[in-house]
Amino acid sequence: MSANTPDDKLPIRMLHDRVLVRTDIPEGERRSSGGIVIPATAAVGRRLGWAEVVAVGQNVRTVEPGDRVLYDPEDRAEVEVRGVAYVLMRERDLHAVAADRFEGTDDSTGLYL
Repeated sequence: MSANTPDDKLPIRMLHDRVLVRTDIPEGERRSSGGIVIPATAAVGRRLGWAEVVAVGQNVRTVEPGDRVLYDPEDRAEVEVRGVAYVLMRERDLHAVAADRFEGTDDSTGLYL
């Protein structure tokens, strides 16, 4: 029996109401819709961010892997798995869910990403 090394690939299961997401925009500078570069040091108001759901716990009811979710980047716990940075949060900390399965339902706002 060999000891676990960082190269071993172990499956991961999310527990309870936890959601693991991959953020869309890396930390640092970003661009406005007009193309202006906004440096990472610029003070901006509280801004929510979009991310893609990678994994969900067994008690999560409203999101599925592959959905896009709106969350508050200030309320997050970051984790690195195999060199990729993810954000771990509770389902109740999500503000909105965007998915193709909502198209045409009463839950949909009619807005598109």
